[in-house]
Amino acid sequence: MVGLGNPGAKYDGTRHNIGFDVIAELSRRWEMPRAKSRFSGYLTEGPIAPGGPRVALLCPETFMNRVGDSVGPARGSLKVPLDRVIVCHDEIDLPFGDVRTRMGGGLAGHNGLKSLSQGLGSPDFRRVRVGVGRPESSDPEVVSAYVLGKFRESTAQVRVLVEDAATATEQLIGELMEEEEE
Repeated sequence: MVGLGNPGAKYDGTRHNIGFDVIAELSRRWEMPRAKSRFSGYLTEGPIAPGGPRVALLCPETFMNRVGDSVGPARGSLKVPLDRVIVCHDEIDLPFGDVRTRMGGGLAGHNGLKSLSQGLGSPDFRRVRVGVGRPESSDPEVVSAYVLGKFRESTAQVRVLVEDAATATEQLIGELMEEEEE
């Protein structure tokens, strides 16, 4: 499980860092050990529940356009099949509050997804797409300022969004476990 974001306190609370927030929520829910610096990021591993499946949670400490440099080596070292990589990221093509999961798909101009596709050798990884809304302009500078900006929605609304994305991730993991049992 990979959460996308940018390193540094300057980016805390921004739309682009929602993936980090979801990883933090999952780590809290699953009572994971404290993350350690590995693979140019922060990694923690453990079961999601006693007797449950073992997962690795990674927050790359590279900037968004270089996350593949962290995730590719982590995947290789941990021997995770590509179809078991789950990436949680901000999605401006979804209204604020929507959360959707899917396998593969386009990169939609998302620099983190582009880097991941290069680092993993394919865009065929699972995604938890967290709707952060879209600015009124499609100008690249406006979009960049929007995703790197703080949420305008209330703290409570953002908290619900993070919780919903974490729940969607747990459901996706449950579906993957059922596939393995079949």
